[in-house]
Amino acid sequence: MSSNGIIRIIALFILGITVSQVSCGSASTGYQDLLSLCNSNEDVRMNVEDLAFLLVTHDFDAMPRGDYVEVRIDGSIYRVKPNAARAGLADIEPS
Repeated sequence: MSSNGIIRIIALFILGITVSQVSCGSASTGYQDLLSLCNSNEDVRMNVEDLAFLLVTHDFDAMPRGDYVEVRIDGSIYRVKPNAARAGLADIEPS
């Protein structure tokens, strides 16, 4: 694993801890927010760790899992996969 990969994992871990400690009074993010974020951005070089990092910084409960990011929203679980050259940032499917 490269040093960039290790740095991304550490940053994701720290962000996950930070987000988990945010007060319950913060606005919740829903499926429509996830869909909007994925449809309004594109990055052909984005990998699973980059996508998870982006989602966590936008207040989603996200964790990289192999070739997709697991996102939990209101008791539902979604698989979000970077889609490379296709339109949008990622494909979203229910888990």
